[in-house]
Amino acid sequence: MKTVLFGGTFDPIHIGHLRELDRVLFVPAAHPPHKLRDRLTPFPHRFAMVALACASDPRFVPSLLEAPTRDERPQYSITSVRAAKRALGAKDHLSFLVGVDAFLDLPHWKDYRRLLDLVDFIVVSRPGFDARQIRSVLPADIAGRGSDVYGQRHAIRLRQSTLRILPEVNAPVASRDIREAIRARRPITGLVPPIVEKYILKEELYR
Repeated sequence: MKTVLFGGTFDPIHIGHLRELDRVLFVPAAHPPHKLRDRLTPFPHRFAMVALACASDPRFVPSLLEAPTRDERPQYSITSVRAAKRALGAKDHLSFLVGVDAFLDLPHWKDYRRLLDLVDFIVVSRPGFDARQIRSVLPADIAGRGSDVYGQRHAIRLRQSTLRILPEVNAPVASRDIREAIRARRPITGLVPPIVEKYILKEELYR
């Protein structure tokens, strides 16, 4: 089975179109290290929205891998990936899904070299993105010179894993845009799953 670990703040969640995937673990981050100074919506609300959005598709699974800890320590991707691999076992193939802008910040991630060896990456592109930027953040001893893996045009063979570059996911808007629309009293119909929209309105989030 092909399982994808998809982490983020999901503040709120808006699901793009993910193809050829058997299962997607949505992992809301309670205390993401790169957003410790940001005012995030409380974790219970963000997890509830993820769970509601996932309920409509059996491939989508909400995960508590990065739920709040008592000491509110930041949570790191390498810890979540290791925990997911242990939980899934050897029969599952795990990949780590991340947007290209987040991936370009990779050298600042905790133990990023070990992470590149530990799991396959799926990097979602965006308009105007130059694939050569990916190689610019990959250590030479890990990236090597390989590309065009398994007949896929946009893939890089790493030392112990593979990195695939996907076209932009069909998500018409960012979470930030949704929050701003709600504050401005503009409709968000069609930008989030209907059940998530109802939850946001009921709980009066992002006002």
